[in-house]
Amino acid sequence: MADLGDRKILILGGSRGIGAALVRKFGGVNTVFTFAGSTDAAEALTVETGARSVRVDSADRDALIAAVRAEGPIDILIVNAGTLAMGDPLELDADAIDHMIDVNVRAPYFASVEAARTMPDNGRILIIGSTNGDRIPFAGGAAYAMTKSAIQGMVRGLARDFGSRGITVNSIQPGPTDTDMNPADGPMAETMHGFMAIKRHIHATEVADYAAFLASPAAAMITGSMQTIDGGFAA
Repeated sequence: MADLGDRKILILGGSRGIGAALVRKFGGVNTVFTFAGSTDAAEALTVETGARSVRVDSADRDALIAAVRAEGPIDILIVNAGTLAMGDPLELDADAIDHMIDVNVRAPYFASVEAARTMPDNGRILIIGSTNGDRIPFAGGAAYAMTKSAIQGMVRGLARDFGSRGITVNSIQPGPTDTDMNPADGPMAETMHGFMAIKRHIHATEVADYAAFLASPAAAMITGSMQTIDGGFAA
């Protein structure tokens, strides 16, 4: 686990994939994570790590803000909750796109702002974005890439808004990562590896290790940045 003393940590979207790796990295009595539907996974993770879980739908703005407020003051906020809708933009369901915008863009913004209201000086805000914010080399990903590019502008702006308090705001941009959403043996794996310099999926633990560094005192002067970990996908 990351050695961050008694700092209070809130991870939004922590029951599976990268989120679960983050909980394992930061887990302990000072860590709280949210989940939306994976109740069994969340319960097992609380037993394993000692972290506490809270059920929150990140698409519900008011519920999300209330949950962040209830856990404050928060020293480290990590927003991992995200969703994916890909396909022909002429055929994709409009409601699915709106839901993706709610989860991938509005939720990180409102959660970050609410956390910052009471966050102590020198706090940390980390948003898990995607290398697709920089590059989308295949058809069908326009709306998803749009949400990840929006994160970039938000991170740069909030870094300036909160910089006077020593609060850093950064995005970690993973490339293809071995999760339920994008398994290393999935149908798109070979295509994605074709764009990469290091031709394998990223391990969720590698993303969590990167997050631990950005949350540490060693990263006090890294802010407003996109920290890409993608095996050269966007090179």
